[in-house]
Formats: sequence, structure tokens, C-alpha cells
Amino acid sequence: MLSSTNQVDRGPLRRWLGRAGAHDTERSLARQSALVGVMCLVIDAVSFLTHGPGPGPWNALLLTGMLIADAALVSAPRLSGWVAAGHALVVAALAFVLPGRSASTAGQLVSAYRAGAWLRGWPAGAALAASCGGVLCSLLISGLSAPASVLSLVAANSLMPWLVGRYTTARKAHVDELRHQREAALRDAQAEVAAAVAEERETIAVELHDVISHHVSAIGVHATAARLNLAAGPPADDGAVRTSLAAVEESSQAAMVDLRRLLSLLHEGDESPEQPGLAMLPDLFDSVRSSGLQVTYVVYNTPHPVPRAIDTTLYRVAQEMTTNALRHGDGKAARVELDYSGDRVGLTARNRIVPRADPAGSAFPVTGFGVGLEGMRKRAETLGGTAAFGLAGDGLYWESSVTIPLRGES
Repeated sequence: MLSSTNQVDRGPLRRWLGRAGAHDTERSLARQSALVGVMCLVIDAVSFLTHGPGPGPWNALLLTGMLIADAALVSAPRLSGWVAAGHALVVAALAFVLPGRSASTAGQLVSAYRAGAWLRGWPAGAALAASCGGVLCSLLISGLSAPASVLSLVAANSLMPWLVGRYTTARKAHVDELRHQREAALRDAQAEVAAAVAEERETIAVELHDVISHHVSAIGVHATAARLNLAAGPPADDGAVRTSLAAVEESSQAAMVDLRRLLSLLHEGDESPEQPGLAMLPDLFDSVRSSGLQVTYVVYNTPHPVPRAIDTTLYRVAQEMTTNALRHGDGKAARVELDYSGDRVGLTARNRIVPRADPAGSAFPVTGFGVGLEGMRKRAETLGGTAAFGLAGDGLYWESSVTIPLRGES
């Protein structure tokens, strides 16, 4: 976030590079297609002239037609069927002019390949039929009648190029699909990482809120008491001022300890040995009592070890509960109950509230601690538990309760 102002939007640059790459690819394919057409034209022209034209006035016309058909190999892929049909006619016509020559031309082989590679559905089948028909006519006109030889030559000169074209396209589609799957998997992985980072940031924010708000609230209470005692002048009790300042010092040290624990958690993860737990609740409540809030702590049923995550979570929840009682309650007393009830453990806090009147004259409690409540709720839900908050005792008390199941934890 701190470096966002220094980052450059690379979206337009990437799009421009993508378009430039696509144009380069198109130009490269066009050059290669033109090269293939020229090579077929040269090979077929040399072959025609080398074998010697046969008798008749159609030699120049047939050579022109063959060269036109070869030039058509450079045409758009959607015309591959017509190109294949044109080469089939040229092959059949050549049998009349040059008896005994090969049943195919270089252009005819490439046209069959193009039809298989670029066409789908009935156009592909029609192009294959036309190509096979041209080769078959050429063989029959040349006098070849053995079925095995005819079929093998038709397959070699028409079917095989067509199948190779189909295979090449199918393989390309398969490679593209694998690439798309890899890109999708990469996007999913990046999304998961981003979600994990966001969740971790939210967890850190909740931890910092609990640590800082608790200790800063206590420091504020003691600092206010010291200021009031000093404002009273010389008759004031110097011991009260010293007590308040000592409490400020103690709360500051406790804040540093909790921050060190949080940093240890960030560096070492759940294996950090410095994380607080339920066993430290009496110390927590002693610290709160020094702020003037008399905390009554009650444990129901026999305490037993709980998983580290639950242990630390309930400590932080208790910390937030007492902070809310100190800041938003009457600041005099609170009752905290820890209940080990078999397959779950629950923590409940209750404190008296200080109502104020709204403009209509009705009384309602001062709240304003929604961030802390939401943090407790998220802590509980992360471990499969529940959280409940609200007024109790005819609206005179505020009660917060968190329950976390123990089953499935380790």
C-alpha cells in the first residue's frame, strides 16, 4: 500500500505488447504461407516442364491452371475446401496431358493438409472427398486398376495429408487447452495467496486492536487519575499520584510485552512459545483491577488443556471484554466466567452500563465498540465457534459471550 503511488499502470503497455505480438505472429504466418505457395508453384512447374508436355493445345492452359491453384494456397483458411477441389481437378487433368506421371502434385498434398487443418464438419469431409476423387480419377485415367495399389495411393496422397492436418490442429488445441488450464490454475493460486494475505492482515489488525486498545485504555485511566490528583494541589494525596503513575508504567510495560508476543507470533507462527493463554487470565484481571475495574473471575467445571489456537484466542477475547467494560461500562465492576463444558469452552463477561438519554428522552447505552465486537466474532468463527453480544438484566448490563468447540482440534 505504501508503494502504490510509485507504481505505474502497466495495463495499456501489456495490451499494446499483446497486440504487437499478435500482429508479428500474423505477419510471420503470412510469410510462411507465401513461401509454401511459392515452393509448390516452383516444384510443380519444374515437374511439369521436366516430364515434357504431351500433345494437344491444352498444355499452356493446364500449366496456368496448376500455377493458379498453387498460388491459391496463400488464400484465407476458410477457402481451403475450394483450393482442395481445384487441385483435385488439376491432378485429374494432368493424367490426360502427362500419362504415367505421379498421382499428385506438391500443391495437391499441401491443399489436402490445409483442408484437414483448417476445416471442420461437412466442409472438411467434402474437401477430403474431392481430394480423394481427384487422385482416384488420375490413377484410373493412367490405367492403374489394382484395388490395393489404388487405395494405397489415394490414402498416401489425400487421406494421410488430411489426417496430418487434423492431428496438427488437434494437438495445437490440446496444447492451448493445457496452457489455458495452467493460466487458470495460476490465477486461482494467485487469488488464494491474495485471500490468505488479506486474511492474515485482518488477523494482525485484530491482534493489534486488542493489544493496543486494552493497554492504552488502562494508561488513559491512570493518566487521568494522576492529572486530577495533581490538579488538586498540595493537599492532594501524593501516594495516589505515585500509584497512578506506577500503573501507567506497568501498563506501558505490559503493552510492550504483548507487542513482543505478537511479533513472535508473526515470526514463528503458531509454534511461538510466548503466546498468552487461559492460564494468564488471573494476571490479566489483576492488571485491570489496578485501573479501578473490579473483575470477578469464576471458572466452572474442571479446567483442562485446550489447543494452542483456542487458548490464545480466548485470552484475547477476555482482554477485549475487559477493555470494553473499562471504556464503555461504568468502570466499576465486571464478572467474567470461564466454562469448561465437555466438548466446548465458553467465556462470558457482564458489566453494568452507563445509560444516557437521546433527544427523545429515552435511555440507551453508550456503545461505540463495534470494531472490538466484530474482532471477537471473527476470532470465534475462525475456530468454528459463535459469539453473542447484547443487553441483559433489563437493559442495565452488557453481556458478551464466546463459545468455541473442542472437537476436531489438535
